[in-house]
Parts: sequence; C-alpha cells; structure tokens
Amino acid sequence: MSDSYSNPLDDPAADPFEIAAAAASDIARLTGVERHDIALTLGSGWGKAAELVGETTVTIPATEVTGFSAPALAGHVGSLRSILTPSGKRVLVIGARTHYYEGHGVRRVVHSVRTAAATGAKTMVLTNGAGGIKPTWKAGTPVLISDHINLTGDSPLEGATFIDLTDLYSTRLRDLARTIDPTLDEGVYCQFRGPQYETPAEVRMAKTIGGHIVGMSTALEAIAARQAGMELLGFSLITNMAAGIQTTPLSHREVIEAGQAAEPVISALLARVIGAL
Repeated sequence: MSDSYSNPLDDPAADPFEIAAAAASDIARLTGVERHDIALTLGSGWGKAAELVGETTVTIPATEVTGFSAPALAGHVGSLRSILTPSGKRVLVIGARTHYYEGHGVRRVVHSVRTAAATGAKTMVLTNGAGGIKPTWKAGTPVLISDHINLTGDSPLEGATFIDLTDLYSTRLRDLARTIDPTLDEGVYCQFRGPQYETPAEVRMAKTIGGHIVGMSTALEAIAARQAGMELLGFSLITNMAAGIQTTPLSHREVIEAGQAAEPVISALLARVIGAL
C-alpha cells in the first residue's frame, strides 16, 4: 500500500475488506471487546440515543481506527463507542459518518459498515435526519425506512458483485420496532448526491418514482450492510418538509434544531428498539 495516500482506502489497489478487518482489530484492541453484536450509526438528531442504550464502557476517537476520518458535518460526534446493554449484548455506536458529498469515494462512505461487520455485528441500524414528502409528517417525526432509491449513480459494490436487495430493510425488524411504537409510519428513502438541498422539481420527481423521504446518506451504507450479510433496520428523523412541500428556505441549522427538539423522544424510542433486538 502506497504511503502517498492519506487514507488507506484511497489506494485503488487496496482491498477495502482487509482494511475493514484491520479497523475491527483496532477496535478490539482499543475497547478490549473482542466482538460486537449490533452496530448503530447515529445521524443528525439521533446522538442522545447512545446514552440510553446501555453502559458505555469505552469511547475512542474514530481517527485512531484504520480508515476512519473525522466527520465533516456538525451534529456528528466523530467517535466510536462500545456499549453494554442490560441484556448483555455489545453495541458498536458509530458517531463518525463519511458522507458521499465529501468527495472521498464510496469506499470511505461504507467503511464504518464494513468495519462493523468485521467486528462480528449481525445487525446494522442506520439512522439519519431527512426531508419529508408526506404532508402528514411534521418536523420531529421518526419514520421507518421500508426501501430506498439510490440516486447517487454510484455503488459500494465493485466488479461483477450481484447482491439481492429484495428485503434490504428487514421486515422482521420493522415489525419489531412497531411492537415498541405502533404509531411508527414508514416510507421509501431517496439518497441524493448532495450537498445542495433538493430542488422542488427533484422532490416532485422523487415523489413520482415512489419516494417519501429525501436525504444524503444511508442507501450506499445499506447496500454494503447487505453485502456483508447483516440484517438492517433504518430510521429517518423528519427534520423538515422537503423543498416544494415546505415553502420556507431550507438550512442545515433547521435540521440541527429540529433534531435537538426531537432528541429526547426519538432517542428513547431507538434505545428501546435496540434493547429488543
């Protein structure tokens, strides 16, 4: 591997799964935990859930783990936590998400998911803050992801790698989440490339092709999770109504404020769902 690359995943000759295995070894060494059962990526608005899932035994800066970078976005904490749940399960909480729009390539985007799989996690929970298309949803509403439409024009799969995505967002896990909160609605998530917010015309397009939620993460990570053999649960926090549905200008500040307002409720919900996994 060439020393000219600041991140080993930037070397096109490198094997991203070997780098994920090295990252998992780093996590085992730094946390003292050999294997994790569940992995949880915390998006905008979901950060407090880590406090409620169980006892945090170790927190490490993500930059101390092979292949990870400091997050570029406010609202993401840049750390990895090992949490012990009351039932004795180990949860790896990922607070360091690399977004596609940062321009680092898909390998960097999905590295956290592949690393989680390499630590032994069989269940992946992906969360995000996103724009809502359904007019009945209000800012602060948590929504289950039932499916996605990948509008990035990219994929974490390389070469002739054919992966079935029929039940990508596990029906079993969505049903389990609804035993915790029967009022949970669900919808199809559309990942745009970003970083610009979607135009009203793009939101109308997303609605026309079957989308209910628009955002800039999750779909690529979900594909990588399925490739790794993980069972997947996805949650979106509706932080604002999407352009054209919402008539006022969109801003990242609005996303952060909506997430902070909803955090106590959605964090408690997510912690209860994790406890039931």
